[in-house]
Amino acid sequence: YCLAVLSSFLGDITQKGYEKKRSRLLTPYIPHITSKTHSLPRVIFPSLHCPAVFFSLFLIFLTDIHTELVQAALAKHKEEKMGLPMPTKRRSAFVQSPVENCTPPDTSSASEDEGSLRRQAALSVALAQSLQSPDYWINRSLQGSSTSSSASSTLSHGEPKIQPLPQPSTAIVDVLAHLRIGTCPPPEKCCSLDVLHRLVSYAQWATLLCVPVNSRVSTKIQQLLNTLKRPKRPPLSEFFLDDSEEIVEVQQPDPNTPKPEGRQIIPVKGEPLGVVSNWPPALQASLARWGATQAKSPALSVLDITGKPLYTLTYGKLWSRSLKLAYTLLNKLGTKAEPVLKPGDRVALVYPNSDPGMLWVAFYGCLLAEVIPVPIEVPLSRQDSGSQQIGFLLGSCGVGLALTSEVCLKGLPKTPNGEIMQFKGWPRMKWVVTDTKYLTKPSKDWQPHIPTANTDTAYIEYKATKEGTVMGVAVSKISMLTHCQALTQACNYCEGETLVNVLDCKKDMGLWHGVLTSVMNRIHTISVPYAVMKACPMSWVQRVHIHKARVALVKCRDLHWAMMAHREQKDTNLSSIRMLIVADGANPWSVSSCDAFLNVFQAHGLKPEVICPCASSAEALTVAIRRPGARGAPLPARAILSMAGLSHSVIRVNTEDKNSALTVQDVGHVMPGALMCIVKPDGPPQLCKTDEIGEIVLNSRAGGTMYYGLPGVTKNTFEVIPVNQAGAPIGEIAFTRTGLLGFVGPGSLVFVVGKIEGLLSVSGRRHNADDLVATALAVEPVKTVYRGRIAVFSVTAFYDERIVVVAEQRPDASEEDSFQWMSRVLQAIDSIHQVGLYCLALVPANTLPKTPLGGIHICETKQNFLDGNLHPCNILLCPHTCVTNLPKPRQKQPVGVGPASIMVGNLVAGKRMAQAVGRELGVVEDQDLIRKHQFLSEALQWRAQTDPDHVLYVLLNAKGVAVCTSTCLQLHKRAEKITAALMEKGGLNTGDNVVLLYPPGIDLIAAFYGCLYAGVVPVTVRPPHPQNLTATLPTVRMIIDVSKAACILTTQPLMRILKSREAAASVNIKTWPTIIDTDDLPRKRPPQIYKPPTAEMLAYLDFSVSTTGMLTGVKMSHAAVSTLCRSIKLQCELYSSRQIAICLDPYCGLGFVLWCLSSVYSGHQSILIPPLELESSLPVWLSTLSQYKIRDTFCSYSVMELCTKGLGTQTEMLKARGLNLSCVRSCVVIAEERPRLLLTQSFSKLFKDLGLSPRAVSTAFGSRVNLALCMQGTAGPDPSTVYVDMKSLRHDRVRLVERGAPQSLPLMESGTILPGVRVIIVNPETRGPLGDSHLGEIWVSSTHSASGYYTIYGEESLQADHFNTTLSFGEPQTLWARTGYLGFVKRTELLDSTGDLHDALFVVGSLDETLELRGLRYHPIDIETSVSRTHRSIAESAVFTWTNLLVVVAELSGSEQEALDLVPLVTNVVLEEHHLIVGVVVIVDPGVIPINSRGEKQRMHLRDSFLADQLDPIYVAYNM
Repeated sequence: YCLAVLSSFLGDITQKGYEKKRSRLLTPYIPHITSKTHSLPRVIFPSLHCPAVFFSLFLIFLTDIHTELVQAALAKHKEEKMGLPMPTKRRSAFVQSPVENCTPPDTSSASEDEGSLRRQAALSVALAQSLQSPDYWINRSLQGSSTSSSASSTLSHGEPKIQPLPQPSTAIVDVLAHLRIGTCPPPEKCCSLDVLHRLVSYAQWATLLCVPVNSRVSTKIQQLLNTLKRPKRPPLSEFFLDDSEEIVEVQQPDPNTPKPEGRQIIPVKGEPLGVVSNWPPALQASLARWGATQAKSPALSVLDITGKPLYTLTYGKLWSRSLKLAYTLLNKLGTKAEPVLKPGDRVALVYPNSDPGMLWVAFYGCLLAEVIPVPIEVPLSRQDSGSQQIGFLLGSCGVGLALTSEVCLKGLPKTPNGEIMQFKGWPRMKWVVTDTKYLTKPSKDWQPHIPTANTDTAYIEYKATKEGTVMGVAVSKISMLTHCQALTQACNYCEGETLVNVLDCKKDMGLWHGVLTSVMNRIHTISVPYAVMKACPMSWVQRVHIHKARVALVKCRDLHWAMMAHREQKDTNLSSIRMLIVADGANPWSVSSCDAFLNVFQAHGLKPEVICPCASSAEALTVAIRRPGARGAPLPARAILSMAGLSHSVIRVNTEDKNSALTVQDVGHVMPGALMCIVKPDGPPQLCKTDEIGEIVLNSRAGGTMYYGLPGVTKNTFEVIPVNQAGAPIGEIAFTRTGLLGFVGPGSLVFVVGKIEGLLSVSGRRHNADDLVATALAVEPVKTVYRGRIAVFSVTAFYDERIVVVAEQRPDASEEDSFQWMSRVLQAIDSIHQVGLYCLALVPANTLPKTPLGGIHICETKQNFLDGNLHPCNILLCPHTCVTNLPKPRQKQPVGVGPASIMVGNLVAGKRMAQAVGRELGVVEDQDLIRKHQFLSEALQWRAQTDPDHVLYVLLNAKGVAVCTSTCLQLHKRAEKITAALMEKGGLNTGDNVVLLYPPGIDLIAAFYGCLYAGVVPVTVRPPHPQNLTATLPTVRMIIDVSKAACILTTQPLMRILKSREAAASVNIKTWPTIIDTDDLPRKRPPQIYKPPTAEMLAYLDFSVSTTGMLTGVKMSHAAVSTLCRSIKLQCELYSSRQIAICLDPYCGLGFVLWCLSSVYSGHQSILIPPLELESSLPVWLSTLSQYKIRDTFCSYSVMELCTKGLGTQTEMLKARGLNLSCVRSCVVIAEERPRLLLTQSFSKLFKDLGLSPRAVSTAFGSRVNLALCMQGTAGPDPSTVYVDMKSLRHDRVRLVERGAPQSLPLMESGTILPGVRVIIVNPETRGPLGDSHLGEIWVSSTHSASGYYTIYGEESLQADHFNTTLSFGEPQTLWARTGYLGFVKRTELLDSTGDLHDALFVVGSLDETLELRGLRYHPIDIETSVSRTHRSIAESAVFTWTNLLVVVAELSGSEQEALDLVPLVTNVVLEEHHLIVGVVVIVDPGVIPINSRGEKQRMHLRDSFLADQLDPIYVAYNM
């Protein structure tokens, strides 16, 4: 779109003219505007003495008039309120409750009518354009306007206006695409207008994911094949092929996409390079000549910081000083036998821009000494942006010596002992000071060797690539000389002229014109350094005026600064200028700066025809330059191009939408003696068509020769031979890639529309970073961000490039302002460029990494963004809007095949049914044992009689000291006292429920057996946390109420808490059941001990809150309890002589069984370590294992994690203390989840040095319906690990892959199946059995399964069939319990204890926890694993869904300024690895994610807290 709308007003100095044109432009968008009168907008400039003002205005290509037009275009959006909640920050005053404020809006998109209108308009344009020849387009686009206005403005030199084609007029609202926000919309809603999606059917998915196809092979051959089959590893290609084809939604090409239709371009020849008799044989010869014949003639004048002349270097001084330096370099460094430098060595020149004189002397001194100068920037600190890359340049060029000035050397950062600091990435450097006083006068007989220019390298110019790599372009002596000759001819330089140079002397146009060509032509150069420009923006104009300079060498920035400051200078005269060279004229946006400057300074004698934009590149040097026109001759025409066409690399004149046009000016003709082609930028260098944008390639003797020291990269850039459409080379001449994108217009004028390094390729379309910057700046008068401080780059996310915009926010901008600005930029870029932004980030002022001349270091900014080091203060991500290539959501197909057919199919395919069986429990023969094993209460009595002094329990404190022990007799007596108290005080009936509220310890065990003796049913409950009653007491109350408890047994301190005032704030303390404190009970024996009439009677209730937040209580009968204890005894070989250590919470599941029941049954000694003690003394568990020589220990994941994180770095210290874990035979993690392989492996590796066997660590698995299905015992094989494909898992399938395969997930076996347990894998929908290695629900048949739910709080209806259910086909008589967990059984090659092949059970995850997103099944732990590894500061993470949006909560362990860095990282990793778009990212403090005693995340509690706005988040980001 025509950013430089300003120029349509340039001829209209009067108020009336301004009014007229303004109204005409705005009429289509604001109908009533014509009825009002408007005054000319006045721009008030702040004080011009402030350098910051000018620095921040660096990129002003736009004016308030253009802004007004864009505002009008955006005005239509105002009716559409932002449906998106603002991100919330903790410190801001306007944090709003997510419940009221954060409901995701409906997906909005254009209505069908609007869509059809657009399609109709696009079709009519395509039809109209297809009727015209390509040449017509180019001519048409070039005959547009001579100014940077829209196509509607008249031609400034009187050519007739070409009538545009009739177009269906659509309001601006049709052009502005609606903001698309919301929950993963269907692809057809969220794609751009020009992108059509191909949707892959479910059947195609099946084919792509290798579902076996029936093959018609005869049975005999099949049998033969089977016998020949050996287990082979599939070839690597099967695992490591890029599977993007089967994932990405392939977008069909839009039939309306413009395509190039012109003929193939013919190479363009520059004018021949003339031969002038007095041109020197080498550049050094020129200096020698002027130094001898014109010694007094001024060569260089340097300004001080105030803009006044500091000193002038004459040609005589330049020659003599350069000579001295050359002599010193060759003869005075090192010795004669071993000189430090010899001809051809590379030398770094490190001089500040403010001291060009020293640089000139050093440069020419090096040329005379025949060493190769490499000018680089002055390093300011060890951590300079790009410092490492400069080091790469110095390394690749083999630089070991640096020349610098005394002042510069003093300013370099030093080490404490005064040496120059070793800069990051730099090779070791020797520093040589080149001030005159340190140079030696050459002896009379010494003369420099000045050979005729040849192909040896003369100098090396540094160049940074798009990726940030810095390479050195070598320029040969003949190239340097030829380039100077070509510039002399093109610019018509004359001897003795004056040139004002504002550019950097070290490289590019500043070096080529201001240092080399100027010396060749004895030109007087006046250098205006960047520091002077910042302090005095008019200084270069004043120098032109004072010295009557003929040539000025500037950038658009300098034009703009001078234009801003000119009001203070009335008496400037620029009539002496014959050539104003605009070095960055290749930037498409330079046109408005040139026009605005001309508009202001035409009154000061500036002639329109002297403005000469040029195009250059580090590799090809000057590519093209506009020659000054004759006085009064018509100015060259501009091209007004369609941005939509440009994005497809096609030249189309813009007719229908002035907002999406790009006006470009030519950069003149090709350089003398050069040959130019336009080739396709990607793939082979095929010649473009005449109406196609491509990369400019140049063949010239005056270009760079190679990237020094990098032959591989050199070939691709400096030795390009263009090919025709058939792929045949067009000749043998090698061309050099310039990195410029453009085309050749009529009259062989060269037009540049962008640079390869600024190109962003999104969904097959190309966008220019500069264009996007200009659009962002044009959104509104910039009060939110700084103009010159915007970076645009692309990052790869989900198989495509995504655009990121980063800007520096002004300190006074409020968060509402920032959010408003960001949302409007999104709208503007979406409507004008038809591309969605992936991320918009605002960072605090002055925090983006800078280049040496003050611009933004894009590569480093991008790296900071990817590494999470950008530290934004505001961020907006729009993955919903711009990620349009996600696959179509899976449609679940109805199961058309019955369970019987599946089973028969498995049998035919040779697959066994997926089941695993533990060994037999065996028959108990001894009558004593039968009596003992029937009921646990009797077992304890029997042990108290037969072995009264045997110590069953030892309780340790944080210091590892035994604070309490209990023998069989002591436990029995203690239980009797509690029974007596219950009968006396409780008034209980047999079978009543009694809540046991105790801290982990022996009191809890005694109270349990006291209840069994009394015939009541114990219910163990975790006591409330005294410091957090509001959160923990309601759960206690809920269990007491749900279990209908008649009495509470507890300790004195807990009883006081239950009745305290603090407790009253959370619950009703007046309605507690009877509370009995068991601390000081009298010695009483109960009249009798209860014996249950049958083993099927209820022994205890096991209450637990699941990870989904559901409270469930299961009923455990006496028979189940004794069978479970027997099963564990057999599996772990537990006998009276054994000791085990337990570090678990004793309130539910297998933890309770091991803590309270197992010792009484098996007679082994249990050393109890409450997990809470680890918080005050981390090593207590491990030191206990070492001290007591424990062979078997049981712990939870939270204990293992505490030790891994807290003691991982202290293994040496623990070893020194004598801690030894070689005694540990098995360390079993008790859990109701998928084994955490990463944690168990980390634990094993960390404590291997303390003697822990890598085979010792294993896991157990239990569920609510059966507290223990698996446990790694002593006899079974080691747990096996398999790798499954995560994509298949989401489709409820198991595909086994090799380790290291992409998208692979390691799964560890959950332990050996316990004796008496049988497991089968069942399809949860058909309830039919599944085959080996198929994913299904784990069902269990066992005598120790729970007998049913006591009650389910919240979801009573769904649990009826969890116990005693049957298969729909197969074994109708067997009763099964449904665990609610997904898993699979795989037969391994290992043998179990009976000698049969071992069947391993792999648990994948809980069915209740899975997230159904896009028709696929995700396990939260997989997404959380990805999130937690994205950044070092993510301590923990949890995910859940909210109204179909995926919410990620991440705990931040670093500083709060890193909070917003996590948002794009989290969004990116989930998109890349799981193909999901994150809807909300919540950053919270460590410890906010609730975790239960088993170390499992309570995701539903977290979700409830989020919705109730109770998290106190650091930041909440709502992705669009």
